[in-house]
Amino acid sequence: MFKARARSASAFASLLAICCLLSACHKQAALVIHTPADAANARIGVMTGTTGEMIAKTRFPQADVQTFDDIMNGIAAIQAGKLDAVITSFPTAQQVTKKNAALYVVPEPLDHENTSIAVRKGNDKLLQDVNRIVSDFRADGTLASMQKRWLKSDLSPYETVKIEVPESGTPLRVGVAATREPLTFVDADGNVTGHDAELARRIAARLHRPLEFQDMKFLALIPALTSGKIDLVISGMTATDERRKSVDFSVSYFDNSQVLLTRKPPSQAAAPQASSHGKMRSPADLADKKLGVLMGSADSPFAHEHYPNAKILEFQSAPDAVLAVKTKKVDAALYDAVPLGLVLREDPSLAAMKGNLYSFNVGAGFQKQNPALRTQFNSFLAGIRKDGVYDDMVKRWIDQGDTNMPHIELPSSGQPIFVGVSDGGMPFVGVLENHLVGFDVELATRFAASIGRPVRFDNMQFAGLIAAVTSGKADMIISSIYITEERQKQIAFSDPYFEMGSRAFALKENLAAPDEGGAPNSSATGEHPSFLRKAVNSFESNIVQEKRYLLILDGLKTTLVISILATIFGTLLGALVCFMRMSKFKLLQVPARIYIDILRGTPVLVLLMLIFYVVFASVNISPLLVAVIAFGMNFAAYVAEIFRAGIQSIDRGQSEAAIAIGFTPVQGFLHIILPQTVQRIFPVYKGEFISLVKMTSIVGYIAVQDLTKASDIIRSRTFDAFFPLIIVAVLYFVIAWVLTLGLERLEIMTKSRSRRRVVGQ
Repeated sequence: MFKARARSASAFASLLAICCLLSACHKQAALVIHTPADAANARIGVMTGTTGEMIAKTRFPQADVQTFDDIMNGIAAIQAGKLDAVITSFPTAQQVTKKNAALYVVPEPLDHENTSIAVRKGNDKLLQDVNRIVSDFRADGTLASMQKRWLKSDLSPYETVKIEVPESGTPLRVGVAATREPLTFVDADGNVTGHDAELARRIAARLHRPLEFQDMKFLALIPALTSGKIDLVISGMTATDERRKSVDFSVSYFDNSQVLLTRKPPSQAAAPQASSHGKMRSPADLADKKLGVLMGSADSPFAHEHYPNAKILEFQSAPDAVLAVKTKKVDAALYDAVPLGLVLREDPSLAAMKGNLYSFNVGAGFQKQNPALRTQFNSFLAGIRKDGVYDDMVKRWIDQGDTNMPHIELPSSGQPIFVGVSDGGMPFVGVLENHLVGFDVELATRFAASIGRPVRFDNMQFAGLIAAVTSGKADMIISSIYITEERQKQIAFSDPYFEMGSRAFALKENLAAPDEGGAPNSSATGEHPSFLRKAVNSFESNIVQEKRYLLILDGLKTTLVISILATIFGTLLGALVCFMRMSKFKLLQVPARIYIDILRGTPVLVLLMLIFYVVFASVNISPLLVAVIAFGMNFAAYVAEIFRAGIQSIDRGQSEAAIAIGFTPVQGFLHIILPQTVQRIFPVYKGEFISLVKMTSIVGYIAVQDLTKASDIIRSRTFDAFFPLIIVAVLYFVIAWVLTLGLERLEIMTKSRSRRRVVGQ
């Protein structure tokens, strides 16, 4: 066991050393690309199965073209200095640049394309219906409205529309590659959304059919359509002559273009947006800047009133506003002073301007038709102010920055109070270990306990809080909400329980006189955060925000399920094939040999797609089950030969001796040959098992969301090219390490039993 751990630790150390050496290598000099002509001899990345491949061959015949399965792999290659540019669709390129300030889109497009819906050949009725619906959407302005809402040039939140889709009937199966924001991507709730996802929902609603999304690799979409696994492909696919040979296309629903995405030229990179008019010294310098505000907050009307010449961008959540500042999509943002202090402590690259912009009292909101609950809350508030509980809460949450929720006894039955909150950040409302915590959460919980009622929290976007209480979805809302005249027209506020101001913050490098007092850690020298701080920020962005760790956990569970079931199936099938291979009858030997040769000579990805799209083309079977079958069949071919080699390594005389002392051939095999075989084949079997675990990373081609697919989804939302991959690599290493220890423990147990058996004899 100790040796196993030592070997694993040594392997991990070697891996780290290799990574360090690679990171220390000098990158190739970056090629500056201003126009497509500059990319004639460039290193260009294209996505497999896209029109970018054809464009690269025709427009850049002298270029070094490399293919990738996913756009983020190409972005990672650019950032690592392995590529000069990537060819991709304009919406995708625009989305990448929103969160990667060092990249930009070459203005001149490479071509113009008609994005259409793909339909299986022979399904003329569905094609006619889709053409009619898309034409109607173009005529009534629906498509124009969708493009305006989804294809944004900034980080302002998407405006989604609720579309009622039938829940019964024959489902409309739509294939998507949900790593192509803003066309199709996976939102914080794990649902497929985006421009094309909304179009799919609208079409399903018009056809009066339920909707099922099949999320898979882009290059797998057409095979899935031609095999009948899906009915439509709605995922930014261009109608090309080559593709028309395999599938039919609808009328165009979007005029697209392919562009070059590359590193920002030094002349542009040296001039950050926020410093275009010099460093900001005071709130007066915000007058002509890009400002970020939280949607539905008091900052929004304040900014519009006091900075009429500024460009105001509204965001759904505080992390989105912070990200906009860090990526220089806005010059500054406005946020509540107290939670902002915590943000500044955590990120030394940010700083606040001196002084509050304005101050307001904070209160809880209630329906005007429910004055009794508001009266009860005011009485409760006066009581905790008098007995010292309120002062203790302020001390713990706000002064000391505590994050621990005290235990508050609540009744287990009765009519609950439904409380609307928005996790805009500590110390008022935050999420810790998947639980709501903070000053406001404790205040609402104590209030519920004081009137003897359970409490149910609904964590929603800040902009939806007032609507929730006015519509009766929530009994009260509490989330550091400013008491303003405009809001008092809609809801009734409690007595104030806190006074708070709003402040402007920006990148420290863009402030002439940052307020160092508001952020204890902001005095750190240097304008760039440390490696550890970058790692923490990446972890929060890729794992914590939008509960993305749930994607990782679901993917991890899927990977383990496929690996374990495929191993069991493959071991049993391999034993059967081994028996046939060692049989005296050629009728059994020949099929076994053919099976082993074919399966060992066929790439697992090809086998996986053949089984899913050909063998089970007309069968409604779970892709996860197909993955188990495919990996199990591949594993069986290798296991059969491992078993055969192990059995043949045992001296034949032992079988004869077993028969001589009265064992039947079967008993002799089970009690004499098999135990020795297991001990001899274990090391090789263990290696094949670990290889199987790592091979499961390709199941995304048949719409299975495993660990690797989860990282693709996260990268498509955060556009962080490396961190999700690092997390997944570490998890695969941990899985392999744990399983290796388990198998070695099993190996030790089998040896011990064998020795005890020998001693007993």
